[in-house]
Amino acid sequence: MSMSPTASEVVGDVDDAYPQLLAAVRARFAHVTSSGEKLFTTRATGLFEAFLGGLPAPKRPIFTCNACRRFVERHGGLVTIAADGVASAALWDPAAVPAPYHASVAAMARLVAAAPIDGVFLSSDKVWGQPITTCAKPPGAWHHLAVTPAAALVFTPTIHAAAQVMAAKLEEYAMLCRGLGEFSLETVAQAHALLTTGNLFRSEKCVGVAAWLLALHRARRAARRAEQRDNLTWRAVASAPAGYCHVRSGMIGSLLEDIVAGLPFADIKARFDAKMHPLQYLRPQAAPSEGNIAQAEAVIATLATAGALARRFARLADVQALWTPAPARELAAKAGVFAHLARKVASAPRAIAQPAVTITWEKFARTVLTEATRIELHVPAEKRSYGAFVTAADPDAPPILQWDRAERRNPVSCYVYVDGSAPETWNLPAGGYHPLTAIALQPWMWEGADAYPHQSRGALLILEGARDLRYTTGAGFFPSNLKSDYHGIRATLEAYAKSAVVAGATEATACGLFLHKNTATWNYLVRVTTGSGVQTYNLDRWD
Repeated sequence: MSMSPTASEVVGDVDDAYPQLLAAVRARFAHVTSSGEKLFTTRATGLFEAFLGGLPAPKRPIFTCNACRRFVERHGGLVTIAADGVASAALWDPAAVPAPYHASVAAMARLVAAAPIDGVFLSSDKVWGQPITTCAKPPGAWHHLAVTPAAALVFTPTIHAAAQVMAAKLEEYAMLCRGLGEFSLETVAQAHALLTTGNLFRSEKCVGVAAWLLALHRARRAARRAEQRDNLTWRAVASAPAGYCHVRSGMIGSLLEDIVAGLPFADIKARFDAKMHPLQYLRPQAAPSEGNIAQAEAVIATLATAGALARRFARLADVQALWTPAPARELAAKAGVFAHLARKVASAPRAIAQPAVTITWEKFARTVLTEATRIELHVPAEKRSYGAFVTAADPDAPPILQWDRAERRNPVSCYVYVDGSAPETWNLPAGGYHPLTAIALQPWMWEGADAYPHQSRGALLILEGARDLRYTTGAGFFPSNLKSDYHGIRATLEAYAKSAVVAGATEATACGLFLHKNTATWNYLVRVTTGSGVQTYNLDRWD
């Protein structure tokens, strides 16, 4: 602690418990953060003075150490927040420290417990504090209060530094508090109910934030003390997905306002559906400004993702298929004197014609796909949701999509035409059965159906020879599907995506008919071959 050799002799003689103090502080920190708990700052002050004040007066000069003071002043007030809103000091546990330090640590713990939380704590430092300092004179090395955070606690900057994100979290706390105050638990519960009935268009885009807000409201109501309610709000802010705290400015806010205004359901639905139209929701309607273009250049340069904007049409090898047809069986070559002779082939039993079985997609996937060796779609003559998968032109380009991560790469996205497409524009003959080469879920479902709940559920029936014959430009990605780092430059990215050309249109082999959960009825006929024969099914809806 002290830089004086004489002080070291004193510490060595009378304070052999000091290494135990350092170990106890490190153990406490490791324990309370072992489950990935977020850390929060408090308004606690006078912590180092409390630490010194708990020590016997003769020992205080020994511990008047700049390295330890800096650590306590910067990190000593940190807390975690439990699910019930109770805050606990991240570093100080009086019961775990050696007796000579009990009074000091207890005093700091009391100050921290009494202080209100005032922010989310983030740091890019891999070591918090200065564990060791050295000097030329004996003992040479001095050990100080410090901790090494787990890798999950070390903030990795992207376009914003830790301090900037902390400042943004402070603003989000204020916005969330306003939203909680303006929209009651009962109002939020009503919005959540409307979003989960399936009666509102593309409701999956909002049901996540509604469920999150409802859970927070309920947790706050169950809390006994005001400080617990405040703490629960901070806890929600720390882990909130991008945009969730912006209650009033998002679509959930628009829905809540309509409920508060007492509008009838028909009006609420009409207003919600219009705002959620694919060409309106999160889609900039004006050309980007010079400032936004300059900002976009800076963001792309900082993230080093210029190459990731180039896209190409996907091929079957790029797709995580849910189903593929069974390979054609070939007779094995047989040796022998009579191997060349023709064999009597037993005639197949006469197929019994049966009416189409109406079935939901989920039941079809669960009970039919596992046995299917061949599937054919009866191609409707009318416009339908034909579309394609696209992927990164450079497979090593940095991830830009929400569901594409460095540890689990998946750069595949998709597109359809808003008003649908005629089959002939996708190289498909209408009115007859056409073979499938694969079935795949939407790319954001490849980790699991609920991995990205704000994205709509769906599947692509990949059709043999299907490709977009009318494609010219655009559709490489949609800004709303990009990581939150790109949110501020959506206008520029929208303009870029509309004009950019996705490569490889003639080599595309992952195109076909999309099945969307949020489409009420489908009535798609599929003819399925299994080991037991052939059966036609009418896929009428998702579930």
